[in-house]
Amino acid sequence: MKIALAQINPVVGDLQYNTEKIIAYTEKARRQGADLVVFPELSLTGYPPRDLLLSGQFINAAADKLKKIAAVCENTGVLLGAPLRQDDRLYNSAILLAGGCISGIQHKTLLPFYDVFDEKRYFAPAARRQCIDFRGIKLGVTVCEDIWNDKDFWHRQLYDIDPVEELIAEGADIIINLSSSPYSYGKHSLRAEMLSKAAIRHRTGVLYVNQVGGNDHLVFDGSSCAVTDNGALIAQLPSFQEELAVCDTETLKNNPAPPVEINENIGWVYRALTLGTRDYLYKNGFRRALVGLSGGIDSSVTAALAADALGPSNVIGISMPSRYSSSGSKDDARALAENLGIEYRVIPIENIFQAYIRELNPTGKPVIDLAEENVQARIRGNILMFVSNREGPMVLTTGNKSEMAMGYSTLYGDMSGGLSVLADVPKVMVYELAEFINRDGDIIPRSVIDKPPSAELRPDQKDEDSLPPYPVLDQILKAYIEDIKSVDEIAAMGYGKQLVTDIARRVDNAEYKRQQAPPGIRVTSRAFGPGRRIPIAQRWRSH
Repeated sequence: MKIALAQINPVVGDLQYNTEKIIAYTEKARRQGADLVVFPELSLTGYPPRDLLLSGQFINAAADKLKKIAAVCENTGVLLGAPLRQDDRLYNSAILLAGGCISGIQHKTLLPFYDVFDEKRYFAPAARRQCIDFRGIKLGVTVCEDIWNDKDFWHRQLYDIDPVEELIAEGADIIINLSSSPYSYGKHSLRAEMLSKAAIRHRTGVLYVNQVGGNDHLVFDGSSCAVTDNGALIAQLPSFQEELAVCDTETLKNNPAPPVEINENIGWVYRALTLGTRDYLYKNGFRRALVGLSGGIDSSVTAALAADALGPSNVIGISMPSRYSSSGSKDDARALAENLGIEYRVIPIENIFQAYIRELNPTGKPVIDLAEENVQARIRGNILMFVSNREGPMVLTTGNKSEMAMGYSTLYGDMSGGLSVLADVPKVMVYELAEFINRDGDIIPRSVIDKPPSAELRPDQKDEDSLPPYPVLDQILKAYIEDIKSVDEIAAMGYGKQLVTDIARRVDNAEYKRQQAPPGIRVTSRAFGPGRRIPIAQRWRSH
């Protein structure tokens, strides 16, 4: 049998758009000789639909679209993901459409309720796992998490049920997984290894179809693939883009072809951020972006990502120098804009800053304290939002994960905007992205990368005046935020306990800031946002 893997980028809630895309890809697969075309998890609604699933009208509209797809695609089997209400319960379902009607259903069994997932809030789990017969082949259909509970692969299982094991016992000829698995750095390699081990363990081919695209804070990489019964990855669709590929099930049987190599590097993070930025703006009706250019590494990387995502003609860079801005930073901002080919403007903030100093200081002289540092960031934030309101581009904030973690950012200042592109990118990784951007020549001026990072809000300011060196800070932050280690556990890794305690205290105290920040694009295993739900008004301190 020829099965097409349809890796599509649906829009959450746009049922008409998603229906048309599913029909178009089905027709394309039919022309390539496919008997069956497989789409991702909840591809009809987009993933994650979240509280849209609480609307009966939304669920009924999705059911109507299923009928339309079935009627149009009756000569080719269509296996897709959609919410389905049965017996007053809502399921996350894989639905086979064939012959003009629904001919097979397998509900999702394992409903994740950790990190960014909250499926138990909406769905009931499948009561049974049964193969779906299609043209003489028994399809073992699973939905995303259902394939992530192999007892031989994981040291600790999260669920008592292994749907794949049950389907194999039912006589499945092939395992098909419909996924909406969000990307984080390193996940592709883990996923490929997991699928390979499952294929070897059960001695069956595996077809994996994953959603692609950005939906709010999540980016889906696609990376749909075919794995042979001896565990070889023999086909992989391009990552971070829509694609269709047809696979003959006979090729999944002990295929001696050389496996596809996996080379996940910082370029994957770059593409995830580019796709996430493009889709966040486009799916919210924006076509242009606005970035405040300080001449620093963070704004430079943000501007480069935006120019790639939207096209240079759709990005505006604004330099807003103050009395503390170095000539080098101003030159670097201009050079970056020229290298990227984006529009460049200069709006000095000195006169506005002087007005604040005059009105808010009794003597009319600068005090050079935190309030005066922050008001400069807030002046810049107001300027960017003024241009955004008047001309329509979305403001992209430029703070990175390390700064956000430590509260080294200004509410209503550099945190003002519609999307925080680097919110889940640690500072050291920002430099790695800069080097990747410069892989074929200096787009970001070398001086931006080489100079010590500084907010330039007071004379001779350097980040290390307020923060530990970033290589040390990022390792401690990863242990505390992503690995959820205690202060004592982190100190045992070779760091001074007082240093770790101070960092943990600052992370905890900055929670109120982060929850007022714009959405950020998730690229690590644990980002600030829905995947880390810490109360603001709470008094537990591990330190």
